[in-house]
Amino acid sequence: MTSRREFFRKLGVTGGALAVTSVSSVAMAALPELVSMDKPDTVPPLTPSTGRFYNPVVTLNGWTLPWRMRDGVKEFHLVAEPVVREIAPGMRAHLWGYNGQSPGPTIEVVEGDRVRVFVTNRLPEHTTIHWHGQRLPNGMDGVGGLNQKQIPPGKTYVYEFVARRPGTFMYHPHADEMTQMAMGMMGFWVTHPKNKHPLIDEVDRDFCFLLNAYDVDPGSYTPKVNTMLDFNLWTWNSRAFPGIDSFNVRLGDKVRIRIGNLTMTNHPMHLHGHEFVMTGTDGGPTPRNSRWPEVTVDIAVGQMRQIEFLADEEGDWAFHCHKSHHTMNAMGHDVPTMIGVDHRGAAKKIIDLIPDYMVMGERGMADMGEMEMPLPDNTLPMMTGQGPYGAVEMGGMFSVLKVRRNQKPGDYKDPGWYRQPPGTQAFEWDGPLTAPSRFRSEGGQGMPAQGSPVVTEVNVRKPGIHPKH
Repeated sequence: MTSRREFFRKLGVTGGALAVTSVSSVAMAALPELVSMDKPDTVPPLTPSTGRFYNPVVTLNGWTLPWRMRDGVKEFHLVAEPVVREIAPGMRAHLWGYNGQSPGPTIEVVEGDRVRVFVTNRLPEHTTIHWHGQRLPNGMDGVGGLNQKQIPPGKTYVYEFVARRPGTFMYHPHADEMTQMAMGMMGFWVTHPKNKHPLIDEVDRDFCFLLNAYDVDPGSYTPKVNTMLDFNLWTWNSRAFPGIDSFNVRLGDKVRIRIGNLTMTNHPMHLHGHEFVMTGTDGGPTPRNSRWPEVTVDIAVGQMRQIEFLADEEGDWAFHCHKSHHTMNAMGHDVPTMIGVDHRGAAKKIIDLIPDYMVMGERGMADMGEMEMPLPDNTLPMMTGQGPYGAVEMGGMFSVLKVRRNQKPGDYKDPGWYRQPPGTQAFEWDGPLTAPSRFRSEGGQGMPAQGSPVVTEVNVRKPGIHPKH
């Protein structure tokens, strides 16, 4: 994390001083200190030192934006700018974001706070910020051309409103939205309750992250902004497994996870080993009589879902999107299915012509995650990540909930891999095997076919060959 002075020093070195000269020295002196982050690490919670106290959140592979109090107003400074984000070790993407990161830093306030956000535009085009889900004056809603003029490059605009209700919200542009959101411009906003709330419980660990996606061709660095559905990098906070940090909690902790979806499709988020209840949406906390136990919650585009559970099962538990292609990285979409095809003879002839040719996928796709095959520059294996027992064979939207009895309160460090107690792990059976019982149905077809059906696998008609009459 760097201060405003250090940030400007770096801008002078990299030739990015355009935005500095576009704001007067008087105006710049009035701005809150600019804080930037250039690492993708999960930063510990930011305990408030001014303003009303609250229990802070932890942003997965992210951080909370510091503020200053000025005449009773909580002031923040966001800078929209090009950034470089490490998607996972071995791959970086050239994105747009805020304060050195994509997504931008989380903003945390308390219900009733008057908030003032200075937004400086260092993009090559105009922008705005929409405060997704907030109740605020119409002129602060951030839709360019409808509620305000666009923020031109090099200019700073000010948004000011009262955080009227507690909940979890998002922020993102409403200017050239297709491009700017596809490039990674988004962030989280959390408004904590001012007093004890009948629908908001106190928790021991409070996490948040955004679901986002990119289409970055292997070997390139910039997302393709016109992609509608065919994304090849499904990410949490612009990170793909194994670059996504784990959720590290203490056995017996009450845990809250806030998830916002700014991708182009829905995501069924599935947690292993525990049941949870959905306790909040963008609209606020859910009524208690509307909650039921679940292990998967579907999050549609533009929605936020807040889940809570008691971490009462020790171990390393998977947490992931249950769309199987969303737990896979960039290399898999155009690979043909070769399961059951014995093409060793053809492969030998091809290898004589192309020595680097590799037979892939005839036994399934798991072997592709284990291959040490050369990859294009700046991309990731389709399936990757090593666990204590070998390849995890996941990518994309996947992480691990690590529940430990000896994790200290407030300690978010990774405790390492879980060691299962004797007798609590699946093992190989080496005893005798009996013939399996086969179930024989006593029923029949509800609507049986008339006559004797003809079993036909496929009819092939080759070009230029006509059937005889």
